[in-house]
Amino acid sequence: MAPKSDIEIARAAKKKPIQEVGSKLGISSDHLLPYGHDKAKVSAEYIASLKDRPDGKLILVTAINPTPAGEGKTTTTVGLGDGLNAIGKTAAICIREASLGPCFGMKGGAAGGGYAQVVPMEDMNLHFTGDFHAITSAHNLLAAMLDNHIYWGNELEIDIRRIAFRRVMDMNDRALRQIVCNLGGVANGFPREAGFDITVASEVMAILCLATDMGDLERRLGDIIVGYRRDRSPVFARDIKADGAMAVLLKDAMQPNLVQTLENNPAFVHGGPFANIAHGCNSVVATQTALKLADYVVTEAGFGADLGAEKFFDIKCRKAGLKPAAAVIVATVRAMKMNGGVAKGDLGDENVDAVQKGCANLGRHIENVKSFGVPVIVAINHFVTDTDAEVAALQEYVQGLGTEAVLCKHWANGSAGITELAEKVAALADGDSADFQPLYPDDMGLFAKIETIAKKIYRASEVIADKKVRDQLKEWEAQGYGNLPVCMAKTQYSFTTDPNRRGAPEGHTLPIREVRLSAGAGFVVVVCGEIMTMPGLPRQPSAEVIRINDEGLIEGLF
Repeated sequence: MAPKSDIEIARAAKKKPIQEVGSKLGISSDHLLPYGHDKAKVSAEYIASLKDRPDGKLILVTAINPTPAGEGKTTTTVGLGDGLNAIGKTAAICIREASLGPCFGMKGGAAGGGYAQVVPMEDMNLHFTGDFHAITSAHNLLAAMLDNHIYWGNELEIDIRRIAFRRVMDMNDRALRQIVCNLGGVANGFPREAGFDITVASEVMAILCLATDMGDLERRLGDIIVGYRRDRSPVFARDIKADGAMAVLLKDAMQPNLVQTLENNPAFVHGGPFANIAHGCNSVVATQTALKLADYVVTEAGFGADLGAEKFFDIKCRKAGLKPAAAVIVATVRAMKMNGGVAKGDLGDENVDAVQKGCANLGRHIENVKSFGVPVIVAINHFVTDTDAEVAALQEYVQGLGTEAVLCKHWANGSAGITELAEKVAALADGDSADFQPLYPDDMGLFAKIETIAKKIYRASEVIADKKVRDQLKEWEAQGYGNLPVCMAKTQYSFTTDPNRRGAPEGHTLPIREVRLSAGAGFVVVVCGEIMTMPGLPRQPSAEVIRINDEGLIEGLF
C-alpha cells in the first residue's frame, strides 16, 4: 500500500476547535477572532496586554543549503514543536505563510509534511485568512496613488525616470516582470517602464513582518521611498499621503494567525517575506506573542543558514531585541551525498564516502551559527533509504566539531520520532551557553557590513562592486541610513553566487550587481548575481493537477 500523501494525512487530522487550541496558551476565546472553526487571529488588544510578561526560550530551526534531495526544515520545525509538547513542555511554533506562486508552480506548500504538519493544510496553502491579499492591496494602493499624483500635476516634482516602486501580485508570472504602463493617450497618464514583483518580495510584506504594532506599521509604511526628484532627493509614501490608508488595509493582516499541528499543538503562521530579497522570517509580532505565552518557541528561517539564519540574527533579532537560546540545523543523509557528488538518481544507494565528503557544507553552517554565540545541535531528518553506516558517518563528523547530531523520524512518526531531539534542545535552551551577538555593529559602514558577511559567512576572499554601487552606499550613509543592516540577495543553493557550486568553497569572489534601499523595512538589499523578484511557472506547473474531485475535496496540493 502506497504511503499517504501530505494532503491525505492532513485531511484525516482530528482537529480541535481553535478556541481549545488557544486555551493551551491561556488565550481566552474573547481574544480570538475566528476564521471558521480551525483558525483565528489573536487580537491586537490582547497582544498589547502581554508586554510585561517574561519571554520563553526562542529556538531557531535552520538548515544546510537546499538541494533537490530535500531537507525538511519546516517539517522539523513542526515536529520539534510537537516533540517539546510531548515531553511535557509548553511550546508553540512560529512559521511563515505560503505564497500562491510557488504553491501553483513547483515548490508546493509550506506547512510541513508527513506526520509533522500544520493544519488546515489546504487553507494555509491557498487564501488562508487573506493576509497576502491585504498586503497586495496595500502595496498596489501606493503604486496607484503614486501614478495618480503624477497625473494630477506632480506637485512633488517626481522624476518619472526615477520611480522606485513597482506593483505586486501573489502569483508567478514572468510576463509581468517588465512592462510599459500608462499607454492609451493623455487620459491614461504618462507612459513609463514599470514591472511586477511577487507579493512576498514587497517591501510592505517585509514591513508587516518587522513592525511591532499598528503605530510602528504606519510609520514604516510612510518611510517607503517611492521615487526621486531630479535633484535625487527621495519622495516617501507619506509625501503622497498613502500611509494611513495602507495601514487601514493591513489592520487585520497585522494580527497573527493561530492554527494547530496534527497533534493539536498551537502554531502561529504569519507573514512570509521572500528569503532572497528580504529577511525570510515570520512576523516579529507573532514571535513576540508566542514568547509571552509559551516556555519554548520554535521558529524557522528561510533557506540555508548562510542566508536564513544570518538574516534572522542580523535583521530580525537585532531589530526586535530577540535573544535565541539554541539553534537546530537540519540535514539529511541524502543531501550530504548530493553535496559529496552523487547524482539525484543514485541517492538511494549506500555511499558512506560521499556522506563524509558532503559533510563539509554542514560543518560550515555549524561554525557560522556558533559564531553568533548560539549553541547548535543537528537534526538528521530521516529517509527510509538511509543506512546505519551513513547515519553513523554523519554523526561522527558532527561529533568531531563538538556538536551532536540526532536522528529524527518525525515525518513518519510525529512527535514520537523526535522526542530525543526535543529533550536535548530543551536542555540546550535551558543552559547558560547562549551569548547571542549579531555579526556586525550598527555603526559599521554599509560596504564593510557586506564584506563582513561575505568573508565570515560565505568565506569569500573579496567583494567586487563598481563605483556606482559604492557611491550609492556612501550617499545613503550621508542621508542617515548607514546604521541599517544589510540584506544579502543571492542564490540559496551555494555559499557562492554560483548555484551549482556545492560543498564549502573558500576564496571565491562575491560580485555585487546592485543595491536597493528598503527604508520602511529598515535594511539595505544587496543583490549578488541573478535574483528573480518575480518567478516564472515551470514547464509543468503544479496548477495543472490541482482540482476539486467529485467528493468536493481538493487534490494536487502537496
